[in-house]
Amino acid sequence: MSDESLQIFADEAEDLLGVAEQALLNLDDLSDVEDTVGDLFRTFHTIKGAAGLFGLDSIVEFTHVVESLLGKIREGDLAVDEKMVSLFLASRDHLEKLVENALSGASSLDESLKKIDNELIAQLNTYLGGPSVAEEMPITDANEASATDEGGVINENWHISLRFGLNALRNGMDPASFIGYLSNIGELNKVVLVDDAIPQWTDFDPESCYLGFEIELIAPNSNKAAIQEVFEFVQDDCKINILPPHSHIDAYIRMIEDLPEEDLRIGEILVACGALTQSEQDNVLTAQDCMTDDATGSGEPVNVPPLGKVAVEQQVVQQEVVDAALKKQNDLKKQRSNSQQTIRVNALKLESLVNLVGELVIGSANSELNARRLADASLNEAMENLLRLVEEVRDTALGLRMVQIGETFNRYKRVVREVSNDTGKDIDLIISGAETELDKTLIEKIGDPLMHLVRNAIDHGIESPNDRLAAGKAAKGTVNLDAFHDSGSIVIQIKDDGGGLSKEKILNKAIEKGLIQENQQLSDKEIYMLIFEAGFSTAEKISNLSGRGVGMDVVRRNIESLRGHVEIESEEGVGTTISIRLPLTLAIIDGFQVRVGDAQYIVPLDMVDECIELNESLRGKDEQANYVNLRGEILPFMHLSDMFGSTAVEEKHRDNIVVVQFAGKKAGFVVDELLGEHQTVIKPLGKVFQNLKGISGATILGSGEVAMIIDIPEMIKRVDHSGQQKSVANNVVH
Repeated sequence: MSDESLQIFADEAEDLLGVAEQALLNLDDLSDVEDTVGDLFRTFHTIKGAAGLFGLDSIVEFTHVVESLLGKIREGDLAVDEKMVSLFLASRDHLEKLVENALSGASSLDESLKKIDNELIAQLNTYLGGPSVAEEMPITDANEASATDEGGVINENWHISLRFGLNALRNGMDPASFIGYLSNIGELNKVVLVDDAIPQWTDFDPESCYLGFEIELIAPNSNKAAIQEVFEFVQDDCKINILPPHSHIDAYIRMIEDLPEEDLRIGEILVACGALTQSEQDNVLTAQDCMTDDATGSGEPVNVPPLGKVAVEQQVVQQEVVDAALKKQNDLKKQRSNSQQTIRVNALKLESLVNLVGELVIGSANSELNARRLADASLNEAMENLLRLVEEVRDTALGLRMVQIGETFNRYKRVVREVSNDTGKDIDLIISGAETELDKTLIEKIGDPLMHLVRNAIDHGIESPNDRLAAGKAAKGTVNLDAFHDSGSIVIQIKDDGGGLSKEKILNKAIEKGLIQENQQLSDKEIYMLIFEAGFSTAEKISNLSGRGVGMDVVRRNIESLRGHVEIESEEGVGTTISIRLPLTLAIIDGFQVRVGDAQYIVPLDMVDECIELNESLRGKDEQANYVNLRGEILPFMHLSDMFGSTAVEEKHRDNIVVVQFAGKKAGFVVDELLGEHQTVIKPLGKVFQNLKGISGATILGSGEVAMIIDIPEMIKRVDHSGQQKSVANNVVH
């Protein structure tokens, strides 16, 4: 077996184990156990089958025991409880390690893995009632076992409709002997002679057979193929229809669900599950052929009923089984359709594609600049078409890296469940906005900070059940994870209905740590943001989860390194909401190009609200004021030339204000010239400039010049801070 093949198995197993984990966490709900258990059974069955194909015996053996327990739950012999869910989760984690062990090339399990393997199998077998269930049993025997209750056998009778052909006696066949042989398979409960085929005495032929029989056979441990074998030598001289007991319907349906994910026709599915024998399928197909226009001789087309309908009419299979086969076929079509639309791509190749598209954007910008310089109408028209296509290619390439954040959110269900058990708290995790898409690179990097914030909300935020009841709250706490788009950013919120943050405790701890002065005036948001300082913690006791003052400062640094922004809102006794704002992508954005002095800058277009001219009517009487009245709304602004120290240009120009919006706040930046939209390829700043405030990156213009990308969140913060300083200064003067 090649390493490449094994890697394919590992990738598939990883996906299936992810599905299994989500299904197991859904079992805690207990509202839709039947469907969830069915999904789990099929998932583990698929893993077992794939592992068997690659000869991974340790995975096959362990998965079979898990599958056996799920089978008993699905059949209603066992009920799911919280302890069982925990055992399944532990089994899922162990299976993940078994896959990793196989991927490493190990031929056997090491001592630690073997020990865990034995312990888990022992725990699983306690539910199964002993090791005997681990033995491989044929699906037919297991699923067609006799169903009994206090009243005895329930509806376990086979119905055999038998019509002998005219030549049966001439060919030396004795109908009575075949019927008698059925007693070796089971008990003949009823035999009814059907003699309606006997002709008038004048037409009677003593060597011809006109007999038919309707037989009721009690054979709970038999199957359709075994019964049909009784009539193997007389099949050409008679017509046989075997209808299984009604109690077998569920077994057939389960076997249909467990069939391999192959492209099968309805007849093939019914034969594969044992509901239809091969000869019965042939007879049904023959009956279909007789319904064509050739058979009627009318020359008019005939609507031939589907095979399933004909089989039901001939009483060889139940309608419920046919419906299950149709559902299986439709599910396979959907899966095949989805698989054809999905392809695994190496992340490095995708990264390389995005980089090439970035260079294409820069190259096309250079071509556009030269086309304008030449002032050739046809060339400019061609460049417009090219730029439109480049923009579509850019959006498509970036779209390849966009994935739904729900997969990341779902990982925290397991965290909440386990931490709730460890802390003795009853907590419900509510997820919304799971379909929101974000760049895969961002999702990978935001995973750990989000994990820390969720654990922090559970440990610090949610109170114990007793404390919650004493405060008049429900004993069960709630943590909400939400994601949505806003102003060209994605916002992720972690909200809890716990005790909230104590401003007094935070201030006292900050003064003690020397982070602020005792008489320093801070807003509520500034106080709450102190918890992100290094080494800051108000926990009265250290737990395994938090309280050591390590992590929250790292969380903020990681978010800011992604050009993100974090905010906190809290109300003591009510709860806390932490909002994280992130850019949609780290690669290419739509920008708005402006000139300040002799330098050019890029403002992310999604954050640009509008552009206005800074004229006398806006300035008002106070020319030194750093705000304007924008349609009745106070808009603070600042001159970017003051911020970046740009060299003034001699030519006269009109000042323009670029109004930007971020996180519900607005601010204006005065620039010398508005240059219009620009496809911006974000280039990270080097280590020398990585701590430069107000700049989030750089881009290369079509002319080859470098333009800085303005960090809007940081600049809005500076505008606010500048306004507060002037307000304090004015108060001092007055």
